[in-house]
Amino acid sequence: MFTIFTKGENRFPIKVWLRDMNDLDEGTLEQATNLSNLPFVHKHVALMPDCHSGFGMPIGGVLPTKDVIIPNAVGVDIGCGVAFVKTNVHVEILKSGRGPELVQQMVNDIMRSIPVGFAHHETKQPSKTLDKAKRMPMDNEPELPAIKEGYFQIGTLGGGNHFIELQEDQDGYLAIMVHSGSRNFGYKVANFFNKKAKELNRKENSPVPPQWDLAYLPVKHELGKAYIEWMSLALGFARENRAVMMEKTQNAVFSILKKELGIKDISIKMEVNAHHNYASLEEHFGERVWVHRKGAIRAQAGELGIVPGAMGSYSYIVEGLGNPDSFNSCSHGAGRIMGRREAVRKFSVEEVEQDLKKQGVLAFGRRSRREVPEEYRRAYKDIDEVMENSLDLVKPVLKLKTLAVVKG
Repeated sequence: MFTIFTKGENRFPIKVWLRDMNDLDEGTLEQATNLSNLPFVHKHVALMPDCHSGFGMPIGGVLPTKDVIIPNAVGVDIGCGVAFVKTNVHVEILKSGRGPELVQQMVNDIMRSIPVGFAHHETKQPSKTLDKAKRMPMDNEPELPAIKEGYFQIGTLGGGNHFIELQEDQDGYLAIMVHSGSRNFGYKVANFFNKKAKELNRKENSPVPPQWDLAYLPVKHELGKAYIEWMSLALGFARENRAVMMEKTQNAVFSILKKELGIKDISIKMEVNAHHNYASLEEHFGERVWVHRKGAIRAQAGELGIVPGAMGSYSYIVEGLGNPDSFNSCSHGAGRIMGRREAVRKFSVEEVEQDLKKQGVLAFGRRSRREVPEEYRRAYKDIDEVMENSLDLVKPVLKLKTLAVVKG
């Protein structure tokens, strides 16, 4: 970790969990510098080892603020995160004989039960989270999501870097990981309140330059209160969304293990579900502040978290060390080094598919072959290097290798 704090350039320090400045790209540095000059920052800004530029705030950024909340510092996929379970099933049984064929069947069954990309369910799905949302502030605004729309999106994967993976841990046990968020529901919330924040800041002559794209809402203002309520709903929706997909994935996998391979005693040995796009009110350095984690997870002492790698690579289950300088945070993944369009231009579909086979991936489900290079592991940072830079933030608990992928 190193600190950037230059007189005349930074109002507050920037603490960076990389080896040195050479590892920090220009766009991320510029956005972090903007963050460091916000008047309501608490103590400092933190950049995690997977940091890269985003919209307004770097992904892999942690921003504590006093009395304000920034929609763009949470991001458009509110509550995006990862769910994970580890089972008592040894994966060797899936690597020989009919095993690979059955893994492909599992992937096919998962894709039949879980819509991916822009697809939604054709019929209304049950949702305890949405059932509780009887009356939301400003819910007559046409740009905010209608609660009824969410019932058709719950239990859907989405696109981009969202995925479902079957994995093998270092001891040879089968695990399942699901990465998704609040879908179009959270996207509408984010865009609506970012727009309202810009209007409010313009009206009140905000000291934050509009080109920074960091419009804020005072938490005591009616708009700030409304955003927090809608954000909380989107967080609950995202968590339930992952839980529904996890249940469906388990049903698909366990059914084949039982029927085709005769494995009767299947149990869950570990379970984790962690957001990495959100803001929460927490106490740090003696004050209650809003900690924005955009592409970062909470890593309190003893708390389990998930740091997924790129498709076909490794992922980690980690235990937080409660590092106060990171505001009890750590990386949320490997972190992109290449945009999706650039990856599609640079890498062929065939190259990626061949690489997945070389990496021991037994089955690969995707809605479109054309988009496969977007999530190629070479478009991301090396996950082991990210973990090396995280050793004062978290302790690795499990190292997981990809066995099968469903790409959003």
